[in-house]
Amino acid sequence: MFVMFSKRTPSTSSSISEFIRNSSSREKKRVYTTVLQKATERQNRVVAKAAAGGR
Repeated sequence: MFVMFSKRTPSTSSSISEFIRNSSSREKKRVYTTVLQKATERQNRVVAKAAAGGR
């Protein structure tokens, strides 16, 4: 609870935080779409492997 009130020292920006702050809505949508497509493909491979009885 007290964490909300503690002062944090500023840290250097990460590349992801800079991207979120500085990129256009179009660019964010393009990147998010790509990330979600790759994550879906990876999940589908895991599910297919499990269904085939593989480890």
